[in-house]
Amino acid sequence: MQENLNLPPCNLSIQIRDNNEYVFDIVRKKYVRLTPEERVRQTFVHFLVNEKSCPVSLMSTETQMKLFNTIKRSDIIIYDKNSNPLAIVECKAPDVKITQEVFTQIARYNINVKARFLIVTNGINHYCVKLNRMNNKYEFLQEIPNYFQFFSE
Repeated sequence: MQENLNLPPCNLSIQIRDNNEYVFDIVRKKYVRLTPEERVRQTFVHFLVNEKSCPVSLMSTETQMKLFNTIKRSDIIIYDKNSNPLAIVECKAPDVKITQEVFTQIARYNINVKARFLIVTNGINHYCVKLNRMNNKYEFLQEIPNYFQFFSE
């Protein structure tokens, strides 16, 4: 099922195997099961690459981490050329509302990641916050920065 996302159109490579749809993840360089959340993640990856100049080679998807004795996976992490995290992205399916709970989830993940930018999207609504290191508070940005703006913000 094709959801109407509030993102620029992109050409996802989709295959059908055993009556299931799979999409090619350009970051992991493999086909993964296409779910509504995965469609958002893959479309958002293409948005970051094509519209925000994020190098694919400096991104990871579904990165495993240990958090409070449980294993979690971050949807997307954007790195600088020294492998330091710049931004972490949490993707939800289009029918999932972006609530405080989603921001709490990504903030918990950021305990490990330590990125300056947190991005939350359900493919329809997108929010970006920047950690102000002076007062240790998050500030909402009007738009998602271009890759090179992550260094100057």
